[in-house]
Amino acid sequence: MAAVSIVNLVIHKGTNFEETFYFTEEDGYGLNLSNTTATARLKKHPSSKNYYSFTTTLTTSNSTIKVGMASTITSTLPSGRCVYDVVLTSSGGVKTKIVEGNVLVQETVSI
Repeated sequence: MAAVSIVNLVIHKGTNFEETFYFTEEDGYGLNLSNTTATARLKKHPSSKNYYSFTTTLTTSNSTIKVGMASTITSTLPSGRCVYDVVLTSSGGVKTKIVEGNVLVQETVSI
């Protein structure tokens, strides 16, 4: 996978959040996620020391990575524009950013 995918997200504070990404190689076949782990984090801005971790679930059979946050976490997110990325780490320790983007964190009136 040569390029980093850019996907912008919207998270509503105090609600559960989940997004699933499907990755393919240049030949159109699914990206081999065997022997890899994923880390996904959200920050107010890239140089911020504070971050919020997403849970990550890799499914090798269909080349997907699901990221999520429980309502207890989303309720503590800073409102407004934030940034996130997803980084894969191979069993050999090689780190590769595969997706990034902006996150619009919106207030939820009914919670």
